[in-house]
Amino acid sequence: MSHETSRPQPPAQEDAGAPPAPRPDTRRSVEIDRLETGVYLARNERGGELRLGSDDGDSFTPVELLLVAIAGCTAVDVDTVTARRAEPTRFTVRAEADKVREADGSILRDIAVTFTLRFDDGPQGDAARAILPRAVQVSHDRTCTVSRTVEGGVGVEVRLA
Repeated sequence: MSHETSRPQPPAQEDAGAPPAPRPDTRRSVEIDRLETGVYLARNERGGELRLGSDDGDSFTPVELLLVAIAGCTAVDVDTVTARRAEPTRFTVRAEADKVREADGSILRDIAVTFTLRFDDGPQGDAARAILPRAVQVSHDRTCTVSRTVEGGVGVEVRLA
């Protein structure tokens, strides 16, 4: 049985105009193990597990997980801000997109995220409703790492171990 270990790398020399190198505590990772044909188990470093697979069963597909990631990221941002003012009586976030096959391959188009939030009447609910549009916009523009990454067109490097 082999165990891989990672050793801290010495700090790289930074160019004056280059962005700072990522700190080791900024790295995120998940691992996926095959359970059977088309069925996988994803694990995060904190021990969370999630089944995923093809669209044959009831597991989430990778495309659905991307939509979950987009919706979940912005939901956390908006919930953090609005819940300081009032607890919602309804908090639903829907992410949807068209999966299309183009000449270059499959891609999602027309990704949309829709919030449906309700708060009780009264000053606290009014405060949460008042901040809601700004919270959604700030999440989209600045704080939701997932949607900002998708919109930024960040490349993905694929390697064989």
